[in-house]
Amino acid sequence: MITTNGVWQGDNPLDFSLPLFVLQLTLVVLVTRFFVFVLKPFRQPRVISEILGGIVLGPSVLGRYDKFANTVFPQRSVMVLETMANVGLLYFLFLVGVEMDIMVVRKTGRRALTIAIGGMVLPFLIGAAFSFSMHRSDDHLGQGTYILFLGVALSVTAFPVLARILAELKLINTEIGRISMSAALVNDMFAWILLALAIALAESEKTSFASLWVMISSAAFIAACVFVVRPGISWIIRKTPEGENFSEFYICLILTGVMISGFITDSIGTHSVFGAFVFGLVIPNGPLGLTLIEKLEDFVSGLLLPLFFAISGLKTNIASIEGPATWITLMLVIILACAGKVIGTVIVAFFHGMPVREGITIGLLLNTKGLVEMIVLNVGKDQKVLDDETFATMVLIALVMTGVITPIVTILYKPVRRSVSYKRRTIQQTKPDSELRVLVCVHTPRNVPTIINLLEASHATKRSPICIYVLHLVELTGRASAMLIVHSTRKSGRPALNRTQAQSDHIINAFENYEQHAAFVAVQPLTAISPYSTMHEDVCSLAEDKRVSFIIIPFHKQQTVDGGMEATNPAYRLVNQNLLGNSPCSVGILVDRGLNGATRLTSNNISLQVAVLFFGGPDDREALAYAWRMAEHPGISLSVLRFIPDEDVAEPASSTRNMNVDMKKQRQLDDEYINTFRAANAEHETILYVDKVVSNGEETVAAVRSMDSSHDLFIVGRGEGMLSPLTAGLTDWSECPELGAIGDLLASSDFAATVSVLVVQQYVGSSALEDDMDLPDSPVHSHEHPRETYGLQNPR
Repeated sequence: MITTNGVWQGDNPLDFSLPLFVLQLTLVVLVTRFFVFVLKPFRQPRVISEILGGIVLGPSVLGRYDKFANTVFPQRSVMVLETMANVGLLYFLFLVGVEMDIMVVRKTGRRALTIAIGGMVLPFLIGAAFSFSMHRSDDHLGQGTYILFLGVALSVTAFPVLARILAELKLINTEIGRISMSAALVNDMFAWILLALAIALAESEKTSFASLWVMISSAAFIAACVFVVRPGISWIIRKTPEGENFSEFYICLILTGVMISGFITDSIGTHSVFGAFVFGLVIPNGPLGLTLIEKLEDFVSGLLLPLFFAISGLKTNIASIEGPATWITLMLVIILACAGKVIGTVIVAFFHGMPVREGITIGLLLNTKGLVEMIVLNVGKDQKVLDDETFATMVLIALVMTGVITPIVTILYKPVRRSVSYKRRTIQQTKPDSELRVLVCVHTPRNVPTIINLLEASHATKRSPICIYVLHLVELTGRASAMLIVHSTRKSGRPALNRTQAQSDHIINAFENYEQHAAFVAVQPLTAISPYSTMHEDVCSLAEDKRVSFIIIPFHKQQTVDGGMEATNPAYRLVNQNLLGNSPCSVGILVDRGLNGATRLTSNNISLQVAVLFFGGPDDREALAYAWRMAEHPGISLSVLRFIPDEDVAEPASSTRNMNVDMKKQRQLDDEYINTFRAANAEHETILYVDKVVSNGEETVAAVRSMDSSHDLFIVGRGEGMLSPLTAGLTDWSECPELGAIGDLLASSDFAATVSVLVVQQYVGSSALEDDMDLPDSPVHSHEHPRETYGLQNPR
């Protein structure tokens, strides 16, 4: 019976297959999610929580209570569960195939290839050696098959899991990350071939001819996929105009195709999974793959795939591992297989002239286990190649090996943080005849036009070129496909695999286009993939690495059609706040209300009206320094408005005498800088300087509001740590304190003029207010960088 007549009729819903299946699925998903949540702080990949969830529900923990086992997971329900789990697996491997790009494997190069092979051979041999001690002589299967199964299970690397771990450890953009990624890709490919071999051999007990036929027909199936299916799908892609959605009919065709290929390969005698994987591989990368992934991803990997892992857990009975001898074998296999991979990798790495430590790290990373291995084990168990004991041992091995990687690599591989002591961490300190290095952070393509116009206005000259690092910030979510992460290092020009990547391409193309048309500008695109909570670390370490003096990051609100401001993603705000607190150089938050309009022409005749509101303090001086640089551009006119307190305004009561000295000191620095600025620009018609005397916060607001809206951009300092009578009381009701009092006023939606605002915070060392800040290029001593030591203590 499938469905019940209901509790009122006296039926127990758990005696019927549908309610039981729904309950099992819910339990599996809940337990898995619980483990994901618990293991999050330990930065463990999701596979671990999925297998753990299965083990907990299975005979090892909860299944020991017969009541639980017989009610929730009775023998009769296993059939339905297994079938559903395999459907999920079928589609998941189809997706893995769609995401995997054979071209990447072809381009990996010799180093990755040799490392992959080095990392496979030794563990395989170790598996073979152990198979003699673990193999029971009374099994009906030959030693060869057993060797193949154990060897494959020990030597594979789970590519998707590795991608996650690398992104977690922030190793994606490092050399190690790239090599281990490519090696894992190659390894994955080999694993599939070996798996097909192993299954083919396992199926045939009688003659060796049967397995030969299996081989031949599998080859024929692959050929059919490549020469018949692939052209057909390419035809579908060609028929659908670019940018249009694929018709439902085609998508259904392809989804049915997955089932059919599964059926064919199953009837041939390899596993149905193999067919789905090959079918996924022949689908060309591009919009079609993207659509399929978006349609299937959540349902398959969130709901159906945990079922497969749960089934593996349900088959794992830890109690079946009997006797200390077996446990010792288990430990030995774990240690030796791990060591085997590491040693194999180190030897190869040594030949390629890489340091031993990096070799060990790559070896450890290649020990990640995941899906392929679970499939190998499950098939092995179904074919009776592995008994309960071996199966349980192997599942535990997979768990332990994958689980220890993150902690060990974190301890072992600390990329050496050079304590970079570069002087020019601010625009004010950058000499007028040296290169200005800017790091631009971009979340979405919407941020791009305004940022490009701002850079355009920053006036790159032969004397002072601008070097721009464009960093596309991508959130690392639970479902970021592995290929996306790898491809953040790819060359553009290939079709994008998914939406994030398509965005990345747009952004990079826009900036490369800008680089071609502008003189004296160098652009280098990069991608940072990490959770929003730690994204600022990526930005800071990159800024420090590249010795940047200014970071531009978009404000978290964007302009709506009617001129109001709405938050696009609250997480951006967190990134901005963290960045302001920890940045190794000056930061500008750009409130984007368009600089593009009619003013965007070609580079030689851009025209902007820029206004600087100057209240005093390091941030305001930095704002003025940036505006001064812009003002040298022929098409830009600059108005500087300096607000001066009325003679009879009381100084804000400052708590200490020291504070008073500080304010005096700051005022003196302001005066010096303003005087230098005025002296230098006395002849310029395009630069207007006005002193504005105001006595309190309201007058300041009135003065700011009265400025005509002919300006295109306001540049203001954030005014952090400055007590000024002129902004007193403004901070009490500011929406976004990270913009400072004036910045917040200009950015608020009720401010009449809708003008873009750049809020600047100057990088200040702890004692930077001492004398050596007067000189623009005095050496900045290392003890002055509280924000820098942050970078040093955090070796990731």
